[in-house]
Amino acid sequence: MRYMLMRKADAQTEEGVMPSEGMLQAMADYNERLIRAGVFVTGDGLRPSREGSRITFRDGEPVVTDGPFAETTELLAGYTVLEVASLDEAVAWAKQWPREDGNVTLELRRYMALEDFTPGAAIEHHRAHGRLPTDMNVHLAFPGTCREAMTFYAEVTGGHLEAMLTYGETPAAADVPAHWHDRIVHASLNLRGRRLMGADMDGDCYQAPQGAHVQLSYDEPEQAEAVFARLADGGTVSMPMGETFWARRFGMAADRYGVHWMIACWPEECGRSMEQEAS
Repeated sequence: MRYMLMRKADAQTEEGVMPSEGMLQAMADYNERLIRAGVFVTGDGLRPSREGSRITFRDGEPVVTDGPFAETTELLAGYTVLEVASLDEAVAWAKQWPREDGNVTLELRRYMALEDFTPGAAIEHHRAHGRLPTDMNVHLAFPGTCREAMTFYAEVTGGHLEAMLTYGETPAAADVPAHWHDRIVHASLNLRGRRLMGADMDGDCYQAPQGAHVQLSYDEPEQAEAVFARLADGGTVSMPMGETFWARRFGMAADRYGVHWMIACWPEECGRSMEQEAS
């Protein structure tokens, strides 16, 4: 079940006071623990209410009121969405909120689930959306270079290499040659909750990747360019990184391990939806 952990606003956040370096580091460490535990869904800080608006409806007509808003303690300064098994688990994570944030108020609220509603046609319409998979990940095959490649990808992307399991550490050890016991049967690189997985494949089980690309998006052109350069180093560039009619930056390359990549920085006004038009 999902819970929203809300950090309530205070005088400082409403004044736009930015967090200190120590607070930023403490929050980054906290988020990393959430990610590694597999409970982090998303989270963001919010700008002061003076930069926002409130929309109320009167007889079906919207009325827009610009901020700031007076009731500071009822406003939000940020939020984190947790995927946990119970309220007790959510509370346990909330109690680990960085002490560097001072005297703050947090609030936990559980997301409503379809099971909370009375069955009916409208709920079944919503339930149809549940046919979507809970995850979509990418799995790569390597001819014995999985450890090296996945370590490299973790360095380039900043993702968390959460698994690196060898054949020798599993019951599969009895079915592979001894010199393959140190090869990787399962590797997992966590990228904001999505995973790039990999494994070494022997003999005919390995096929060089073709007809598919791993696609990464970045907010800033400089980020996209830097990642593309690292991945293309020692590989083959099929489309040089540059500005296109659909993206601020876009490039395609096969890296030194034969894995194909698309690196993009989409237009600010369109965001990642431009990916569909590019394809």
